[in-house]
Amino acid sequence: MDRLIQSITLAFYVGIGLSLTQCSPVEKNSKTAAEILGNSDYQAISYGGYREKNRSIQPTLKQIKADLKIMHAVGVRVLRTYNLQFDFAPNVLKAITELKADDPNFEMYVMLGTWIDCENAWTDSPNHDKEDLENNTSEIDLAVKLANNYPDIVKVIAVGNESMVHWAASYFVQPRVVLKWVNHLQALKKAKKLSSDLWITSSDNFASWGGGDASYHNDDLNALIKAVDFLSVHTYPFHDTHYNSSFWEIDQKEAQKGKVDLIEAAMERAHQYAINQYKSVASYVESLGIEKPIHIGETGWATNDSWLYGKEGTAAADEFKQALYYQKTIQWTNENGISCFFFEAFDEQWKDASNPVGSENHFGLITIEGRVKYALWDELDKGVFDGLGRNGLPVKKTFDGNKKLLLDEVVLPKIKQK
Repeated sequence: MDRLIQSITLAFYVGIGLSLTQCSPVEKNSKTAAEILGNSDYQAISYGGYREKNRSIQPTLKQIKADLKIMHAVGVRVLRTYNLQFDFAPNVLKAITELKADDPNFEMYVMLGTWIDCENAWTDSPNHDKEDLENNTSEIDLAVKLANNYPDIVKVIAVGNESMVHWAASYFVQPRVVLKWVNHLQALKKAKKLSSDLWITSSDNFASWGGGDASYHNDDLNALIKAVDFLSVHTYPFHDTHYNSSFWEIDQKEAQKGKVDLIEAAMERAHQYAINQYKSVASYVESLGIEKPIHIGETGWATNDSWLYGKEGTAAADEFKQALYYQKTIQWTNENGISCFFFEAFDEQWKDASNPVGSENHFGLITIEGRVKYALWDELDKGVFDGLGRNGLPVKKTFDGNKKLLLDEVVLPKIKQK
């Protein structure tokens, strides 16, 4: 009876959208962040369910549930969301709750992202030395409310997404801003206003975590590394096929090899490139005398592009290369006890709405229409998607499952010049 009363009380608060003064009790069978992060039985992925060219058109609860079932079918148990400026993340939590009520075997957890901006972000004069206090306070307060309303689902709060890296020129803040909010959340945990099992992090580029040039090294960053429960690190060799292409191009001594062999060798170099960025962060943390778990908050590989990464650019973008990078990444992270929030589950077309072939629209393992890309063809063959679909269509393979057609579109990286 007490359990029933607790459930009714929690449902009441969720329904009316009020935060709880004290954190709510967590279900006995719910795992903690410490139990799921780095656990290969709990695969992670980044999830944005937006189907249209404008995020003002939100996916419905029914659409989100369809996506969750598809991800669950391939072993995904941990999702990462990015901001709380829209209804999407709260609706993801609601959808998981309803699916759990319908099926006791449905298990899904969330790393709840908050968006952190500087003052005058997204204008011609962003002030990187000050924060957008109104936006940032709103994001953090809502994250606290949702973590308390859904303690069985929300296991991590991430303060900001690439909010410290300097190339995020429209909005980045100094580490002291992120530190301030991380300390605020950690204080709420100590005061029992958030679950003590909830982990707090920030999700940012490897350089922002000290793995890049020394311009990022400062006392505030070091204090932040001490304050978080783990580091959520981003690494993107895909982008660096253009910005730092030496690892990507084919050595002339190898050029006589077959097409597939050359691509597999290139993807192995990309894989090692990502590992080295991860290790550079680990080395910096170790140099501080700090021991903290380090997980991959983002890495991914786009499958199409009309510019820098397309056939006339680095030729990095295609489904065959994505599949190789995905397989190598997941194998390595599983073997090393690292969670990897692979970016991303589904293609989203709002990111580069004016250019349908832009790479940012094509990082998904699954298309907007619900076709699984080459990385997941084997999963479809196993029958895991039987009875599942997206937008009213059953899950099918891209290229109608014809590998020859897929390989015909694959282009080799450029050969290094002497």
